[in-house]
Amino acid sequence: MKISVVTINYNNSQGLEKTIKSVVDQTYHDIEYLVVDGGSTDGSIDVIQKYQDQVSWFCSEKDNGIYNAMNKGIKQSNGEYLLFLNSGDFLIENTIIEKIEAFGLDKDLIYGDLTFFDTEKKWNWLLPDMLTFEHFYKSTIPHPSTFIKKQLFEKVGLYDEQLKIVSDWKFFIMAAAKFNCTYKHIPLITTEYSFDGLSSNPENLKLIEEERLKVLNEEFSLFLKDYENLFFLKDEMRKIKYFTKTRRFFKHIFKVKKSS
Repeated sequence: MKISVVTINYNNSQGLEKTIKSVVDQTYHDIEYLVVDGGSTDGSIDVIQKYQDQVSWFCSEKDNGIYNAMNKGIKQSNGEYLLFLNSGDFLIENTIIEKIEAFGLDKDLIYGDLTFFDTEKKWNWLLPDMLTFEHFYKSTIPHPSTFIKKQLFEKVGLYDEQLKIVSDWKFFIMAAAKFNCTYKHIPLITTEYSFDGLSSNPENLKLIEEERLKVLNEEFSLFLKDYENLFFLKDEMRKIKYFTKTRRFFKHIFKVKKSS
């Protein structure tokens, strides 16, 4: 089964080479590799040309943002599944796609776990087996560790280029909550993700919140308030349970002290 891996890059030649190597070194035999460059001037094109025999297609031209570039990759791809692995991110080992295929490529979304890294540390993000509206209300699934059936883009649509940061989140919540797509979690760390992208930047948290709220109000306004009330009640119940457990603990401590 052909898998299309798409890498978006702009002036990140070092990260790009690391990403390319992690893809071309895969033991899985049927990979189509596409690189969409935004007109880099830092030597990125030299890196792509270094691996030109293993890169199926690439372009280098000005784009209208990351989602415009990702949509270019979708349109050029021929694989049954797509994986977006942008420059600086890399697959954890050279057999990982083979391992994922062994679990079965049979759902609309197949997502694994990933490791974040920055200049100082690494930490893991372990995803749930079940995807719910509550999960997407608070979080997402990461595109660098998610294999997307290409046909799903025909149902849900391409990435919304009007959004600057959360269009991949919008695609996933629409696919799961509105189009009832099939999915499967693979309990493996598949990818290392560079924590320096747009959505990772603390300065962009306000824009992320604004864009998500816009999508929620446009697409799920009918029951959004009910869900918000439900989430609030669940949080209150958690606080009550925590308070009750804490109270029991201290009562037990006082009882032990009195008896001693």
